[in-house]
Amino acid sequence: MPDGTLALIGPRLKGWREKRSMTLVELSRVTGISSSTLSRLEAGKRAPNLELVIPIARALRLELDDLVPRTAPDPRVARKTKRAGEVWYESLSPEMSPVQTYKVTLPANPAGVVVTPQPQVHDGQEWLYVLSGRLRLVLGEQDVVLGPGEAADFDTRIPHWLGVAGTGPTEFLSIFSKDGKRIHLRARTSGSNI
Repeated sequence: MPDGTLALIGPRLKGWREKRSMTLVELSRVTGISSSTLSRLEAGKRAPNLELVIPIARALRLELDDLVPRTAPDPRVARKTKRAGEVWYESLSPEMSPVQTYKVTLPANPAGVVVTPQPQVHDGQEWLYVLSGRLRLVLGEQDVVLGPGEAADFDTRIPHWLGVAGTGPTEFLSIFSKDGKRIHLRARTSGSNI
């Protein structure tokens, strides 16, 4: 247990006891532990041990895990960048997450070369949000251009394709299922978008 964790058990016991509207005398009667021992334990003047904590936890209808403060893991996501053809994907979600979130960067098209869309289909749903640049979305029979601050949400079983609209680079957030990850991150030929 990390240093200081034991010192927090007493105050947590007191908090749970008060939440259950129990007095020290009532808790003493149920556990067989003297009121003075309970008071010292709650005040942090007596070190907790299993002989004290287990009967108190039972009396308060708690699991031992409820008494030991949980340490929060580091919430930051380890970011990984992957290149698929000319497209860069920066992972913004844990690898094991059922929903994958990426910041996608499509390269500039300074010559304004017209790219022929190659729509794909796969199971799932995709949501995207344009951060910068202009994004062309071909979805079924629709061909739309999204600018910064615009979002789209669509069923990925409908043929779809994403690419740069204009000459500058485009960045957008994309959220999709594991199936979408497999489809989107496979290598593409140079000159194609996603």
